Amino acid sequence: MGIFEKFKLGFKKSAESISTGLREIIIKKEIDDETLDKIEEFLVSSDVGIDSASEIREIIAQKKIDPKNSPFDEINNILKQYIVELMTPLEKNSFFDRKDKLNVTLISGVNGVGKTTSIGKIGKILKQNHNDVLFAACDTFRAAAIDQLEKWSEKIGATIVKSNPGSDPASVAFKALEESKKKNINQVLIDTAGRLQNKKNLMDEYKKIVNVISKLDNSAPHEIILVLDATSGQNVINQFEEFNKIIPITGLIMTKLDGTAKGGILVSISKKYKVPIIGLGLGEKEDDLQIFNAKKFADAFITF
Repeated sequence: MGIFEKFKLGFKKSAESISTGLREIIIKKEIDDETLDKIEEFLVSSDVGIDSASEIREIIAQKKIDPKNSPFDEINNILKQYIVELMTPLEKNSFFDRKDKLNVTLISGVNGVGKTTSIGKIGKILKQNHNDVLFAACDTFRAAAIDQLEKWSEKIGATIVKSNPGSDPASVAFKALEESKKKNINQVLIDTAGRLQNKKNLMDEYKKIVNVISKLDNSAPHEIILVLDATSGQNVINQFEEFNKIIPITGLIMTKLDGTAKGGILVSISKKYKVPIIGLGLGEKEDDLQIFNAKKFADAFITF
């Protein structure tokens, strides 16, 4: 299955929801104010976000729709073009390229978003691109997370640095960087505990990991990737803001997009923060983390 087919399959629920919703609204040739209001309300309800929905409404209002054409198709084209223009600058394929020097990536996110699984999938793509990969199992609060990361390391041939459950996560991160320097490993992926924003002790531990690795390499961490669960809807906005306060997020991974009919949240967060999108989780299989491509996303999300 090619990348476009995976996008189409992954966004099936969202695409069907958008397509059905718009067809129910656009029932006449003329796009009047009432129809525009309904389109805007529908887009907001699809988690596209108030700002994007308002902009899209204005674009539709200003465009003269040819009565010879299907207004449904015309509006779909407007939506698709809007998404491509908004999100193309957020592509960051270079994240997966081979790096000539040490690159330390901190992976964060709350419990249950698929963070540890995403790390394994990232590691697989990095290995395919001829990187040497080391996993740092710093989610020491969950023995299952350590075991899961170890299985991924065995599966893709990555090195892993771990400790006993309950160990100091910052000390594991420290050992991981020492190991990477010793073995000349160029890609280090650091798993962190699934932090809830209101758990001050966990957030403090997150800061401690950042401080420790920056002492070993003052340019590290080089990437701060936040993993978000699309099924959480607008809650992802709060999560982003809380993590971004600690250390600026440099990239996003959105998971479980195949499990929601509200994939518009990716449009909303792109409009609000304009942070690069590293990849999209479109399923449970190990190849289901797709490198983000704005046009493929738009083509799969908006169907005719």
